[in-house]
Amino acid sequence: MWRCCTRVEHGPGACNADAIHESELQNLVVRAINMALGQKDTMYDVLQRNVEAVLTGTDGISIDEIDARLEELQKELLNVANAKENYDSIVDEIYRLREAKQNAQVEGAEREGMKQRISEMQQFLAEQTQDITEYDEQLVCRLIEKITVYDEKVIVEFKSGTSVDIHR
Repeated sequence: MWRCCTRVEHGPGACNADAIHESELQNLVVRAINMALGQKDTMYDVLQRNVEAVLTGTDGISIDEIDARLEELQKELLNVANAKENYDSIVDEIYRLREAKQNAQVEGAEREGMKQRISEMQQFLAEQTQDITEYDEQLVCRLIEKITVYDEKVIVEFKSGTSVDIHR
């Protein structure tokens, strides 16, 4: 049996969702994977759009540009400090750029992870020639990000950014 994590962590008053038998959940997941297989063309289109969104998701300036600007500011900071002038604005800009660099690095790593997950889903769709007949834990861990259970349906979210609704 599977229960809502909110209910488990915070008690029955926090969530009134019913438990679901593991066998039912596994069957629903197999159906979701088979639906994805049955909609290969649509899934490829969605995956391609996700790839494009990931690749064009770079906001702001590049890490190289940030590094170049930081180097300029370090030199400027030395000159201003040696002249015994106020350098607060330079220091503020350095801190801001360091934070922007860290954010850019994190976003780059997240983008690479998403590209990898999308690639894995595309490879799975391309290689799979027939429906899945039984639940495979390794396959589920490789493909599925999250499963949300409702009274009438289950939403299976794949790591590639796509999702499938399955009626119970």
